[in-house]
Amino acid sequence: METEQQSLVQKLSTPLFQAKGWMKFVGVMGIITGALQAITLVGLLWAWLPIWMGVLLMQAGSAIEAAERSGSVEAFTDALAKLKTYFTLMGVTVLIGLAITVLFMLLGGIGLLAGMAGMGGYH
Repeated sequence: METEQQSLVQKLSTPLFQAKGWMKFVGVMGIITGALQAITLVGLLWAWLPIWMGVLLMQAGSAIEAAERSGSVEAFTDALAKLKTYFTLMGVTVLIGLAITVLFMLLGGIGLLAGMAGMGGYH
């Protein structure tokens, strides 16, 4: 029974195992990006986010490697939990970015209309 479970975990983890190099690469890039942001005063406010996301990807890559090697259900579950957290953070970040973009577009449009209305009075 144990070997069947290990074999199943190894089969299920194969696609993620094949992508572990990319997971770790993107994780390292996230950590570097966060570190570079942290050296600026403004970037210090949100530099923790790409660092955290990079660490999550690095941990997921290591956990999936362990799951593929040993067939461990715990390692496989840990890798999936790390990826879930990563994609949740990424989704929230994208939604916040979209909201800020829409807000600035609206403010820019209002400013443009106000500027055009102000130009009409100076004939």
